[in-house]
Amino acid sequence: MPTFIEKPSIIEAAGNKPKIIEEFAGRVNTGHSDISIARMTSPEGWVEPGQRPEFEELTVVLDGTLTVEHESGSIEVNAGQAIVTHAGEWVRYSTPSEGGAKYIAVCLPAFTPDTVNRDED
Repeated sequence: MPTFIEKPSIIEAAGNKPKIIEEFAGRVNTGHSDISIARMTSPEGWVEPGQRPEFEELTVVLDGTLTVEHESGSIEVNAGQAIVTHAGEWVRYSTPSEGGAKYIAVCLPAFTPDTVNRDED
């Protein structure tokens, strides 16, 4: 029988401004360790610490623009576009543009605070 997910769990976000993370599937909401799927709502001017995660992240931007910095530069990902960041590479996500962004993030394996490996302050 299919498993119905009535609502997501709200997960605390890192960064300089409040960002809403709604985990539909993952370690918190469904107990999945192999995948996490979350809807993000990020305000204009939000930036999180850099990170070198141990998981692959596939991100689909639904609205606005997400900036993804990497060791060789940065990529602007607009509504209707997607980006894949690979395990072990350094990245930093931000939404500097007017209106922020809404996007879906899928992590393989599932996101955990212990495997995101955020930069030290």
